[in-house]
Amino acid sequence: MGRWHSRGDAVAIGWDETITLLVHTPGMFSVAIFALLVASAFAAPQPQFYSFSPSVGSGSGSSYSIIGEERITAIRVWEAYSSNIRGFQFRYGSIWSSIAGYKYGEAQEMELFDDEAIIQISGKYGHYLQWMVFTTNKGRSLYVGQPYGHSFNMYPTNSEAELRFISGRVHGAITSIQAHWAVVDTSSNSH
Repeated sequence: MGRWHSRGDAVAIGWDETITLLVHTPGMFSVAIFALLVASAFAAPQPQFYSFSPSVGSGSGSSYSIIGEERITAIRVWEAYSSNIRGFQFRYGSIWSSIAGYKYGEAQEMELFDDEAIIQISGKYGHYLQWMVFTTNKGRSLYVGQPYGHSFNMYPTNSEAELRFISGRVHGAITSIQAHWAVVDTSSNSH
């Protein structure tokens, strides 16, 4: 943190013994503060390891979230025939999560390869989620539902991040989804 020292008409501002400004007049003090603000604006940005894609859909009903300790290794999605998305289930490591929403008919499923991760969720929605596309960093995609409604596209702000969990609301079918992304340390965890 900075320290201020005053000597008559001069003010010295020091930071950790590395930067010292000597300001002789009040006008120079304003210039010095402005210069510090500009310098801090050009400082190297810190990497962002977590990001959030806001909710899409009507958002009615009960809340859900699917979250696990390890990386996502597989995904299941249930859809009503030629209609909407009914439920989700993720596998974290070797453990399947609870189902968000409902099982309905046969699930569409995608198992991820080693070092493969979900990096994008896109689709369409009306009152319910109608169509979803889960895309991986290996270029594979799982398509579920029917492509009609308003479009959405979710992806992390950091190019090295992957999907960690989802949350949203369900009322008969999935009414909303939001995605949570993070950079995962893969040095000790793998599929």
